[in-house]
Amino acid sequence: MINLKTYRNCCLFALVFLSVICTISAQQDSQYTQYMYNTQVVNPAYAGNREVLSFGLLGRKQWVNLEGSPETGTFTVNSPIGLYDNMGLGLSIVYDKIGPATESNVVVDYSYSVNLSYSKKLSMGLKAGLDMLDVDYNKLNIFNPNDPNFQNNIDNKLQPQIGAGLYLNTNKFYAGISVPNFLNTKHFDESSLNNQNTESIAIERLHYYFITGYVFDLNEHLKFKPATLLKYVSGSPLQWDLSANFLINEKFTLGASYRWSASISALAGFQISPNFFAGFAYDYQSTDIEKYSDGSYEVFLRFDIFNKSDRIVTPRFF
Repeated sequence: MINLKTYRNCCLFALVFLSVICTISAQQDSQYTQYMYNTQVVNPAYAGNREVLSFGLLGRKQWVNLEGSPETGTFTVNSPIGLYDNMGLGLSIVYDKIGPATESNVVVDYSYSVNLSYSKKLSMGLKAGLDMLDVDYNKLNIFNPNDPNFQNNIDNKLQPQIGAGLYLNTNKFYAGISVPNFLNTKHFDESSLNNQNTESIAIERLHYYFITGYVFDLNEHLKFKPATLLKYVSGSPLQWDLSANFLINEKFTLGASYRWSASISALAGFQISPNFFAGFAYDYQSTDIEKYSDGSYEVFLRFDIFNKSDRIVTPRFF
């Protein structure tokens, strides 16, 4: 008869194994609770949209205390360029680790904006760079160490990345659609085994993103912003995030978020100065995986450098 401890260990192994297999076979992109502050990573049209030189740093630890759980870090920088500041240029770096797999990408983001009216702007963006994948099968507890499918690690496999996006915004509303990478590429290692070629499967599928939000001025001290993000990738369930944030006295941000059939999140932020913003999020998993982890944590930092005095106005809420 299987005791409770053995059953729990088996469940833990199954959860980690399934997470690793899903990542290696489907290459689902990283997920972010504070997606409203990390738009550039998935949509290049956002580059330059804040109209200042802006730096962003995000760190995420998912499913704390679960061995092999995802860890993600992002760095972004972008600025308007051109005589009329109608273009944007930026850099996005993403580091993502789950189980034996580590994926990193470095891309350049470019946007071109057209004013549709005095307050409405449409931006078109392109993203281009390199993606690198490493998979170390030695980090897995393999039942059969001689299994030919796990004999050849994936080491520094480089693939190009090309993406595009559209971003429409006013002073209170924004909406964007994007595909961060159009190349449905496959990382592989080939080896001779019994006169046959063995190939590891690590496929990057197209990801489609839609994001939108609106800012309501409830009174002179309080703003309310509902926002949503939809992400679709072939072979995976549709991801739908719905959030609601309040901005109090242009300083404090408090809110909550719900990821459909996955998690409930609490968000908080503080505008430390006109230049510096810090945000924090905690996810409580609404699935059975919460029994084996202590939730997920995410920290976001943003630093803006103003180059024109007339741009130092009330903080942007997106």
